[in-house]
Amino acid sequence: MSSIEITKDTYLMWYESMLLMRKFEEKTGQLYGQQKIRGFCHLYIGQEAVLAGAMSVMRHEDSMITAYRDHAHALAKGTHPNAIMAEMYGKATGCSKGKGGSMHMFDKENHFYGGHGIVGGQIPMGAGVAFAEKYKGTDNVNIAYMGDGAVRQGALTETFNMAALWKLPVIFVCENNGYAMGTSVERTTIQTDIYKLGLPYGIPSSPVDGMDPVAVHNAMDEAISRARRGEGPTFLEMRTYRFKGHSMSDPQKYRTKEELESYKAKDPIEVVKLAIQKEGYANDQWFEEIEAKIKAQVDEAVKFAEESPWPEASELYTDVYVQQDYPYIRD
Repeated sequence: MSSIEITKDTYLMWYESMLLMRKFEEKTGQLYGQQKIRGFCHLYIGQEAVLAGAMSVMRHEDSMITAYRDHAHALAKGTHPNAIMAEMYGKATGCSKGKGGSMHMFDKENHFYGGHGIVGGQIPMGAGVAFAEKYKGTDNVNIAYMGDGAVRQGALTETFNMAALWKLPVIFVCENNGYAMGTSVERTTIQTDIYKLGLPYGIPSSPVDGMDPVAVHNAMDEAISRARRGEGPTFLEMRTYRFKGHSMSDPQKYRTKEELESYKAKDPIEVVKLAIQKEGYANDQWFEEIEAKIKAQVDEAVKFAEESPWPEASELYTDVYVQQDYPYIRD
């Protein structure tokens, strides 16, 4: 039984938030192709329901940490699209002052703690954030996202043991899109039911339809409620699918066009749109207004990034150590 009811407003929020993620990522892909965005770039297109279903349960004070497919996560936590786009451009007005780029963005004010490029490196860090919340006596929780490739890192098993032992308020979420970088789960692990990895540690673990925000909402609601009650971590395997490659340089030869099309038929944005129409929650004019609003937001983000200044050369030496006069930093 869900403690946070799914209402008309929930569906409307899901649609708008997922559409923003989708349109923002589509524009990101275009800009990368134009070499406006450099370095590595990993798009989230297709997986939006995993975040939308969490957004309808989380509080602002709850924190989130993830790997390098992180643009949509920052949007979900409330980072302004302008700051995210500027960060990908490497501009001084970016959420990490242009120093993080696509893979390493960070937003302390909105409790988004990265964007991490080391595969699985964010898993123990998420537990650390949860430990801090427990130590301070809050009932805030951390959501630690990872990909299906990261679950085979040793850091996961160590973290699971510690989080379970100390009953840390952390929800571990594996976004299983089936292929990690480009090799199927079946070829890389003996345990293809990834959620079962949490069971030996006494962590409540289950699979979730990651293409359905309703299923995600209900699973996250239960997990977050447990954490707030002091009952410890949960491990959720969100079974989802990315419509684009692992990164912008991925030729995607490891999967068939037929498989891709079968998942596109389950596009969470279209599924939610149909539900809204069926329930009469909104008319065609509302959808048109939302699409126009989001187009304007994305256009504004690009304009902001284009017009923002580059970081000063002196910025190379800032934000390296907490101690401002650290003696070994020289300009």
